[in-house]
Amino acid sequence: MYLYFSFISEVNFLALLHKFMDYYEVLGVAKTATPDEIKKAFHRLAHKYHPDKGGDEKKFKEINEAYQVLSDAKKRQQYDQFGQGFENMGSGGGGDFNWSWQNQNANFDFEDLGDVFENFFSFGGGARRTTKKDIKRGGDVQVDLEISLEETLKPINKKINLSKQSVCHRCHGNGAEPSTKIKECVLCRGQGQVQEVKRTILGSYTAFTVCPDCNGDGTKPEKICNVCRGEGRAKKNEEVEFTIPSGIDTNQIIELPGKGEAGKRGGSSGDLYVRVFIKKHPLFVRKADDIFVSQEISYSQAILGDEIEVPTLEKTSILLKVPQGTESGKVLRVAGKGIPHFGTNNRGNMFVELKIKTPKKITKHQKQLLEELQKEGL
Repeated sequence: MYLYFSFISEVNFLALLHKFMDYYEVLGVAKTATPDEIKKAFHRLAHKYHPDKGGDEKKFKEINEAYQVLSDAKKRQQYDQFGQGFENMGSGGGGDFNWSWQNQNANFDFEDLGDVFENFFSFGGGARRTTKKDIKRGGDVQVDLEISLEETLKPINKKINLSKQSVCHRCHGNGAEPSTKIKECVLCRGQGQVQEVKRTILGSYTAFTVCPDCNGDGTKPEKICNVCRGEGRAKKNEEVEFTIPSGIDTNQIIELPGKGEAGKRGGSSGDLYVRVFIKKHPLFVRKADDIFVSQEISYSQAILGDEIEVPTLEKTSILLKVPQGTESGKVLRVAGKGIPHFGTNNRGNMFVELKIKTPKKITKHQKQLLEELQKEGL
């Protein structure tokens, strides 16, 4: 398989000629060094060469760059496998650059190749930064809540108990043991991010990544909290109170900003989403903001007309006039007795379907009367 790449001369490919430094030599560790040995070597050298302490800034950057690669297992593996091979790449001229190679079972990381294109051709050409709030923000929480149809008639207050990450009661969210200091991260100098030089088969580019030493916080506790182990939050039960608006329907979601899980070490909290379900009612059927109910009437009421009692969602009854000569299945509308339009006091309608009840058993007298009616053609 052959892959071909062609780039315009404005793109700087001088990085392809860059002579790689030996990261192990920079940190003064062997190639078989453990992650802990690499970390200790970095801290020792970082303190020695830190610019704020009068050290060599160029040397500090080299130490930082070496640590970024060797502290990451995946990057270290790629560096060990391909690092020396980059030095032997053919040099390109100053004009348009064309290069091809035969891929013979090569184990090249094409995700990194995508990063190259994204950074070389992104608008502005600069490395993109991540934000601390995205890193430390707490997770969102979603819960389901079932309410009755009657409870949709007006706003109601609800309380729910959640087991979620909440601000640590011991450190109050800063991740440090009480009465101990929080220090600025040596590696990122309080920024929570570090510049990382990524070298790939197409060249090198700079990107901002989360600081691996402080995990994006920019600070590190002198002594981590014994309860939350430095996270600034711990799992506990918490009661949340909120209001459900009138007229809410099944599958509608109430968003409660900041009521989700607490963020790490002072980060913003996530949001709580309450998805509402309406219980099935034994009498009424809801369609949008209207409700439907069936009501039986007798044969004589249908013929002669009458006033009947009809139940409502308010658990009271109203009088409804049945016109003379009503047929079974006729629907009568009662205005303003349905469900409130969401968040308002205006309500939908109630529709009453009249059904003529046919008795299975009748008395002798009733039979005689019906026979007389039958003779009259009714």
